[in-house]
Amino acid sequence: MKKLITTSVAVAALLTSVQADFSFGDMFKDMKEAAISMSHDAKDSVTSMKDGVVESTKSAERTVTNVSADAKDSTVKVSDDLKTAEVSTSKDTRDSATSISTDTKESITNTTKDLKDSATIASKDIKDSAVSVSKDVNDAAKTVSNDTTTSVKTVSDNASTTATTVSNDTTSSVKNVTENVNDSVKTISSDDYAEYMRLKNNAAK
Repeated sequence: MKKLITTSVAVAALLTSVQADFSFGDMFKDMKEAAISMSHDAKDSVTSMKDGVVESTKSAERTVTNVSADAKDSTVKVSDDLKTAEVSTSKDTRDSATSISTDTKESITNTTKDLKDSATIASKDIKDSAVSVSKDVNDAAKTVSNDTTTSVKTVSDNASTTATTVSNDTTSSVKNVTENVNDSVKTISSDDYAEYMRLKNNAAK
């Protein structure tokens, strides 16, 4: 039994060794073929990548060239447009300046004319007003003078009348006072004389 097991192990080991040798050979062959295939594929891939890079580079160059050409055209066009716009704007500005200058000149002329007319009208109005005021002042002065004369005359007449009245009243008053004084003197003299005679008669007794 032990011998059979040993024999079986030995046979299995030989079979395993033979199978292992066969497997390694196939494996190395497969690996070589795979490596060669991978090398071809890698070469083809590198070539493809190279072509792709060239293609991409060419495409990029064309793109850059196209962009550069478009940029140049755009720049020239923009520059032309700016020049046109600048010239047009400059022309419009000049026309506007000329128009404004003409309008300003006409406005100044009209304003000057209006001011001149206004000054003439104002001067005439002032002259008319001055004449009217002067006439009114003269009329007022005459009226005041006439009124003053009338007032003075009235005052003078009233003063004369008042003086006459006062004089008459004074004369009457003086006359009345004089008569009253005379009467009083006469009355006093009679009374004094009667008293004197009475005192004299009493003294004689």
